[in-house]
Amino acid sequence: MDQFSLLDAPASDPRSRAAARAATLRREIERHNRLYHQLDAPEITDEAYDALFRELTGLEERYPELRTPDSPTRRVGGAVLPYLETRPHRERMYGLDNVFSEEEWEAFAQKAARALPEAGGEVMNAWWADPKLDGLACEIAYENGVMTQALTRGDGEVGEVVTEAMRTVRNLPLRLAGPGPFPRRIEIRGEVLMFRKEFEELNRRQTELGQKRFANPRNAAAGSLRQLDTAVTASRKLRFLAYSLGAVDAPGAKPWATHDALMASLKAWGFDTPPEGRVCRGADDALAYFRRMEAERDALPFEIDGVVYKLNDREAQAALGFTARAPRFAVAWKFTSRKAETRLKKISVQVGRTGALTPVAELEPVSLGGVMVSRATLHNEDEIRRLDLRENDVVIIQRAGDVIPDVLGPVLEKRPAGTRPFEFPRVCPVCGSAARRLEGESAWRCLNVACPAVLKRSVTHFVSKAGLDADGVGAKWVEALIDAGRVKSPADLFTVTAEELMSYERMGEVSAGNFVAALEKAKNEATLARFISALGIRLVGEQTARTLAERFRDMDELASASAEELMRLPDVGPEVASSVRAFFETESNRELLARFRAMGLWPKGGESGREGALAGRKVLFTGTLSRPRDEFRRMAEAAGANVASGVSRTLDYLVAGENPGSKLDKARSMGITVLDENGFLALLGGKGAD
Repeated sequence: MDQFSLLDAPASDPRSRAAARAATLRREIERHNRLYHQLDAPEITDEAYDALFRELTGLEERYPELRTPDSPTRRVGGAVLPYLETRPHRERMYGLDNVFSEEEWEAFAQKAARALPEAGGEVMNAWWADPKLDGLACEIAYENGVMTQALTRGDGEVGEVVTEAMRTVRNLPLRLAGPGPFPRRIEIRGEVLMFRKEFEELNRRQTELGQKRFANPRNAAAGSLRQLDTAVTASRKLRFLAYSLGAVDAPGAKPWATHDALMASLKAWGFDTPPEGRVCRGADDALAYFRRMEAERDALPFEIDGVVYKLNDREAQAALGFTARAPRFAVAWKFTSRKAETRLKKISVQVGRTGALTPVAELEPVSLGGVMVSRATLHNEDEIRRLDLRENDVVIIQRAGDVIPDVLGPVLEKRPAGTRPFEFPRVCPVCGSAARRLEGESAWRCLNVACPAVLKRSVTHFVSKAGLDADGVGAKWVEALIDAGRVKSPADLFTVTAEELMSYERMGEVSAGNFVAALEKAKNEATLARFISALGIRLVGEQTARTLAERFRDMDELASASAEELMRLPDVGPEVASSVRAFFETESNRELLARFRAMGLWPKGGESGREGALAGRKVLFTGTLSRPRDEFRRMAEAAGANVASGVSRTLDYLVAGENPGSKLDKARSMGITVLDENGFLALLGGKGAD
């Protein structure tokens, strides 16, 4: 360790000697941070470390100009944040789909291989595998090697700004290690978590202070990161483990060809990564890795609930792309569930958006894998009968994939005397209307379209982000209008006036005007895909809605399609096709559609598209754009375009941002018109050429 001190500095030049000493101290402290927090191999005592830290703090207080953005003193915390600001991600942060068995994993891998046959077996059989961390997903931005911003995943599109809190996480590099050069801007994604020993110590302190204990390390990490007082965050000893990238701005740099090469770079830059990560080649190797990690899960210093597999080839990743919620090139294989016994106090029945009556087990709270469980799904009447579940039974529960609580069955030898089989209600528990069990279905349903429970959920969905995306139409006001009897279907929303709204408590003139204007804008700009998604057809989500909108010109054409015709489309199987047919065969739905048509909410899709600058054209976005990709997708759809999910010969335009990857090469090889962001915006203004 460098023993240089200000005592050795010439009196004539104290600032330059202070600057040199501060630089030495920063390097030394960060080295000891890495030895202690990442390598578990400390070289000095806590007292010696504290002395170095106090010396650097003293220098920075005496000479404030020496306090750099990457100084370890920035980790201490103490800044009280007045609120958590939110900002959009440059590239969406997706979740992961799950598999729960060897058969499901192999089916996922085979589906990926079928979707990309040109890649070859060697590429499609190589998977990067590492433990699935049970923490809070975060994205850390670095500009020219220096940390500048941290966001939580949030809803995937927009995250919470936690920059100052993340500066307190001691194993997170505030400046990338190595000689560089570094990307102009790069976003590192990973998980913020708390090790078991720190979690146990935190709960011990909470108990001593008479404060509420945390249910599990993930909740403790999430709560600690969102503290308004970053001194509290600093005291919680969080860790950050990096595992992927967001947007990258590195002109002229060659992108990483494989995920293992990327992980090596992350380590070289000073990041901790999930331990035991490696490339698995073939199904047998992937299965062996999964079994080893499941056997060793409790020996790791932190909680994991499965294994994540990503195609190792990054060009193949880009070619496969994403569904509406998850990548097609990655999946989480969840561990076998943990089990526990508790008492089933009551079986209650809830009513969902489609009218389905869903039974829920109300349980005596029990800890299961570090999580307190007090409720679990019972699925349907048949499941209750199959398990012979009765209120007041002692039952065995599990967390399916260590996430969703599930009831496995009763412990018959512990069944109290006098219990009776559960009688599933034949009427809706909310509105009292008769419930029906339709042929071929396991669920009882409330078929009363005016049922408050069904109505509130369906109308709220209609204007939600997954529906027409009427920004400004709040769920609480929708519910208030339904409670007052003013709105009895989604179509009624478009007849509500600002004057009516102002009669409601706490609804002012501005809010009322925004409400009505948002609905009018949503009606005028609705695409067929958004309209189909908004209708809440059972089993039809945003992705399937886009598939239907690409194929059919309008709702009339979709309504006349047979089940066989529907099943020829991607993402549409027998159940989805049956659900679509059932929707159009229901008289109340046809009446609702007639009202929408009369009021002008009748968007076009298919080859004709909507009227607009991109009517009937197919557009695909790739690379890093200046705004979230979903925003560009909405602009394209509003201009009449269909947004494609991959490069094909039917594509009209590829809009390429920075670092576009293999889609750009493929589009050029097919002679597809490639636009930059400005070219796309020019097309929207009618200035672009075909």
